[in-house]
Amino acid sequence: MTSNLNALDPLNATVRARLDQALRDHLPDPAASDAPRLAEAMRYAALAGGKRIRPMLVYAACRLAGGSLEQADVPAVAVELIHAYSLVHDDLPAMDDDDLRRGQPTCHRAFDEATAILAGDTLHTFAFELLSRAGDYPDGARVGMVRALTQAAGGTGMAAGQMQDMAAHGQLQDVAALERMHYLKTGRLITASLTLGYLAAGRPDAELARNLTAYGDAIGLAFQIQDDILDVTMDTEQLGKPSKSDEKHGKSTFPALLGLQASRERAQALCRQARAALAGYGDAAGPLQQLADYIVQRSH
Repeated sequence: MTSNLNALDPLNATVRARLDQALRDHLPDPAASDAPRLAEAMRYAALAGGKRIRPMLVYAACRLAGGSLEQADVPAVAVELIHAYSLVHDDLPAMDDDDLRRGQPTCHRAFDEATAILAGDTLHTFAFELLSRAGDYPDGARVGMVRALTQAAGGTGMAAGQMQDMAAHGQLQDVAALERMHYLKTGRLITASLTLGYLAAGRPDAELARNLTAYGDAIGLAFQIQDDILDVTMDTEQLGKPSKSDEKHGKSTFPALLGLQASRERAQALCRQARAALAGYGDAAGPLQQLADYIVQRSH
């Protein structure tokens, strides 16, 4: 196994370059915007780096389904915009009240709270605007992508999970409740990234769709377990965001409920489960298999 995301080359190097360029091309230009400060905040939030795991899943799933990198561009940008919006809002004083993200001031610290709220709102709506008009997709695929991303981001997905997370501050949850919360908050958008890539390819394959969902559900939970592990084992400089934040907010975590070693074992088991879901696709599934390894071995 490897914890180096660059081990996904050449796919990783290719898709990161494509994604960064596509984000720059699609995001509003402050010089041509009716609200230059809003456009600047949107670009600040979306172009600040990060692991880009969700768009990488879009590209890898699209390729596995027989599609091209070009077909994956629009949904990859859309899912990264949704992720960026969620981080902007998560960092606000009304939620996690964090000052640092990816080693840089959070959006509300770099600008101000009102601008950050509007930037998050606009990143959210812009993601669906892109899916509705950009790229060359059959109507059925376009509607399917909009539906998948809407369900993953809204009241049956990420927003519901965030609400559960906030409601659980200071309360002891059991493992089942914690897994359900993180499935909604994190896992659904990860699985939706795979669905977006599959749909963008335009080649229906019900068995592949089921296997991608099984893979996504497994790595989504593994991702959150590893996040919990890193929060208690790494410092702020290593993480690029405040460490021990779960403890500060009185949140239940997998290490707190299971212990550190058992949490690592659970993440590894989920990685194996994810890899098994795609075992029948040979070398074509290599990028996704390596991503599963990276998710449980990463150090930030």
